[in-house]
This record gives sequence, structure tokens and C-alpha cells, in this order.
Amino acid sequence: MSVLETLRALADPTRLRIMRLLASMELAVGELAQVLGQSQPRVSRHIKILCDAGLAERRREGGWVFLRAAVSEGGAPDALGTALARVLISAEAADADFGAQCAEDRQHLGVIRSAREASAADYFARHAAEWDELRSLHIADGPVEAALGEMLSGQIGRLLDVGTGTGRIAELFAARAQHVTALDKSPEMLRLARTRLQHLPAGHVSLVQGDFAQLPFPDSGFDTVLFHQVLHYALAPQAVLAEAARVTAPGGRVVIVDFASHEREELRTAHAHARLGFSDAQVAALLTAAGFDPAGDRALPGHELIVKIWTGVRREGRAAISKFPGTEFPRLAAQ
Repeated sequence: MSVLETLRALADPTRLRIMRLLASMELAVGELAQVLGQSQPRVSRHIKILCDAGLAERRREGGWVFLRAAVSEGGAPDALGTALARVLISAEAADADFGAQCAEDRQHLGVIRSAREASAADYFARHAAEWDELRSLHIADGPVEAALGEMLSGQIGRLLDVGTGTGRIAELFAARAQHVTALDKSPEMLRLARTRLQHLPAGHVSLVQGDFAQLPFPDSGFDTVLFHQVLHYALAPQAVLAEAARVTAPGGRVVIVDFASHEREELRTAHAHARLGFSDAQVAALLTAAGFDPAGDRALPGHELIVKIWTGVRREGRAAISKFPGTEFPRLAAQ
């Protein structure tokens, strides 16, 4: 981060307002324009300057572009970033006009939050029937979440919630995690998750669009990787878990919540399930080959489908997808 570029980037009242807004929550370009009362092209120019200076980060989700602050008090990657975040906080108290403008801007964030909640409610209303149908086949969410919390006792550290969906699991463990990264391939699901998680501190949760077979993260970046009702969508679960092993630090944990093997063939077409659950032997083999040592499991019988929780601990070394020839998992391939 260049000091001169940084100071030049901050030498504009609109960009200062943007930085204070991003300290509250992650926002789309259009949402920023709405709060600031400026045209989207004009706001985009300000955003480019902030991003070029390393003060903000852009992330594309489908047709939307979201912004987040790259500096925060106690959370910036360098001393200069932390100092700048503190200066911006102090500026509100030291400059009455700037403080009043920032306070007014944050009041407008209430409109953004309400719009997100209305959109989420509409989505849930449209899909409620199909979700209720699936829930009727297995145990309620509460006991599963309680068991998951017990099996995730101790330090969670840097948590990756793969296939976060509505963000429920990310929200559940946010208070116990050092940082939460919520990943989903669907921009629509990420918008639902953003609505659910918008009350959390802006620097504590990152929402990322990406594929679980090609995780957009560096090696060994997470202490806990969680798959909650996600792995049954994988055509190649061995490759997905190898990617999970790559991004998990040695000694870190993987947790898989999914269905035990079943014969509800209609779930393939009705809910796009690629796998009709997993046996304990299958999961143990998948974990071991990916680079994890199986570390325990729990069964939660419900109605027709049994929910299972499997855990593993990351070994030293890297996972190698080349270890998975096409016939190594005949029971998986046969499903």
C-alpha cells in the first residue's frame, strides 16, 4: 500500500463517505449509489480509485458487483491499513459536519437492509413448499445444529462454510470463529446469506462466489471447513474433498453433514441431488484419500432419511486428485 496513493485516494469527501459505509457492511455498487444519492457511473469512478489504492475490494456475483473495505481497525493486513481505519473513525468525532454526514448515510442503510429482507422473504415464499417436502423426510434442523455444535467444540478458528446457502450455518458459528468465509456458487443464495449476515461486523464475514470443486483460496488458509448438506450435489466428491484438504491447514478439521445412503431416487430430479447419501465406509475412504484422518461420526435418525455428521483432521502434506482413478470408488460411481 503506497502512502501517497492512499492519501490521494482519500482526498475526496465522497470517497471518505464510502469508506465509512463499507466499515458498516458490504454493499453493491447500486446500493452505494442509492445511499450517497449519486449516479452509479460516478460512484463507480470513486470505487475504482479506492480499489486501485488498496482501500477497498470488488467482488462480482453474477450481474452484481459488491464492495468491501480492505482496511479495518484490528483487521487490516498491515499497520498502515489499521492506522487508516482508526483515523477514519476518529474523523467522525473530530469533524462535526463529516460526522453528521456519516450518521445520515448509515441511517439510509436501513432502507438497504429492508429491501434485502423483502427480497429474501419473496424467495422463501416461492420455494417454501419444496423445502418443506424435503424437511419432512429427515430430522428437524435444531437437533442437527446442536449435535454439530457439540462436535465442533473448541476453537473453530478461520471457518470456511462451503455452499453456505441462506447463511444459517455461518451465522450459527460466527461468534465462535476467528473469521467466517461463506462460499456459494449461486449469486441468489449469496444475496440471501448477505441478508441474514448483515447484522454481523463487516470485517468478520466474507461472502464469496465460487465452485466447491475449484475453491478460490490459497493453500492452508482455513482451520475448519464445513459442508452442510452440500456434498450430495457433487458429481466427484473425491475432487471436492481434495480441494477442501488443500485449503485446510495441517491439524485443521473438515466436517460433513449429509444423508446416510438411501434410495429416494426422486431427489435426483426434484432437488438435483447427484448422490443418494453416503455410507460410513465411503466417507472414510474419501476423507483418507483426500488427506484427512477420519475423526468420528454421529447419526441423527429422523423420518425416512438419516442425517450423518462426519469429521476429519487434516494430515501433513497435500491432497492429490490423481489418487482417484475412475474405478476407485465403485459404490459411489454406481449411485
